[in-house]
Amino acid sequence: MTVSKYVGDREFYSDVARLAIPSMLQQLLSSAMGMVDTMMVSAIGMVTPVGIGSQIGHVCTCISFGVMEGTGVYAAQFYGADDRENLQRTFGLSMILNFIIGMIFYALIAFRAVPVIRFYAKDPDVIKYAEIYLRLVKYSYPLNTCALAFNYFYRCIHKTNVSMWISTTSMATNCLFNYILIYGKFGFSPMGVEGAAWGTVASQVVSLGLYAGYSILNKEIFIGRIKTMLDISRNFFKKVMIRTYPTIVNETLFGFGTSLYVKAYALLGTTVTDAYYVANTITNMFFSVCNGLSVSGSMLMGAQLGKGDVQKAITQSRWFLYMGMGRSLITGMIIISAADPLVTLFGLSSTEVFDLAVGIVRVSALRIALRMVVVVIFSSLRAGGDSKMLMMLDCGIVWLVGIPLIYGMIRVLHMHNFVIIYRLAQGELAVRILIGMRRFISNQWAINLTTEINEA
Repeated sequence: MTVSKYVGDREFYSDVARLAIPSMLQQLLSSAMGMVDTMMVSAIGMVTPVGIGSQIGHVCTCISFGVMEGTGVYAAQFYGADDRENLQRTFGLSMILNFIIGMIFYALIAFRAVPVIRFYAKDPDVIKYAEIYLRLVKYSYPLNTCALAFNYFYRCIHKTNVSMWISTTSMATNCLFNYILIYGKFGFSPMGVEGAAWGTVASQVVSLGLYAGYSILNKEIFIGRIKTMLDISRNFFKKVMIRTYPTIVNETLFGFGTSLYVKAYALLGTTVTDAYYVANTITNMFFSVCNGLSVSGSMLMGAQLGKGDVQKAITQSRWFLYMGMGRSLITGMIIISAADPLVTLFGLSSTEVFDLAVGIVRVSALRIALRMVVVVIFSSLRAGGDSKMLMMLDCGIVWLVGIPLIYGMIRVLHMHNFVIIYRLAQGELAVRILIGMRRFISNQWAINLTTEINEA
């Protein structure tokens, strides 16, 4: 075996750095600002109400991400094939679908906020403040889903630096408005949880405004005439949606399924949910490495498949796999050593919550190490539009392995040590790797999709 099977050439690592580093920085800064956000909410004792409110937004974002996974596969390959008109049609379709999703969640909270909250929590105070938060934050849903379409298409055309700066500006806006409105600074009255909600809305207004303004002024390749972007024939719609429907269903079931994890954790009490939300905020910073690797992988391999160079895409997938394994070891060691000082930043008054949060963060070292391998497998399958297999590996494993495992430990075995529960729950990721690796090695995912669209 030659070294080239495990290590890529200089051009490969240069392309990975160009795409992955801005995405990693975007995610890292977003997570860091999210951590500041949680610290502000923690100071007023609203971690769980806002956390539950955020779960609704998480499900909405997951479904929107399903749209982007499906349409993004074609966008990346159309970009590689230099097919501008179909790239612009794909963007138009993405915007329409994302706006519809945002409005559905807006309507859900507008008319059924309390029943939705009661699904996750029974505490009257939690329900009260979560409702206050959601009644305002619902305005951000259609803004967020449309902004996600711009974000994803900038990734597809290999301009991740644009997404990085706009997302950073958006998150900075969120932190600034939170600071002013939650605590009542610069002449404003303290608004508490309402201030946190308005901060989220303001950040999404800024995000979508910057994306739309910059892309139009810069005449980006995916922006065309309105007539072209809406010129979505029945044949085009049908062929794109064949691979997009499974990703939408997948992310819908995945988002709802992972929110059931939080519902299960809530059965163990507010101490567990407070610790989990704090720990989750911290570990999201380290997930930026996984996300950066995933973005660069699917975009680079998708472009190669669009050009018709299937073998190069397969070779790159192997390079990504070994690179992901190396990063997983380094990231895991950093998380274990940094857990205690990072949790200290939140100023938690309860020693029990503090100790539990530290334990969860340390278990997350294993979670992120396994996740690093998973994202390489997923980015390869996503690049070739292998949406049915992705659906089985993603939401299929959540519903068939993850949810039964967690509820079995809590409901059936009556386990109460959450650190142990969380550690055993990572078996879900191990199952994903065992099944996904077989598909990855088979190379059945390596398909040029542009030929499908252009067929008569």
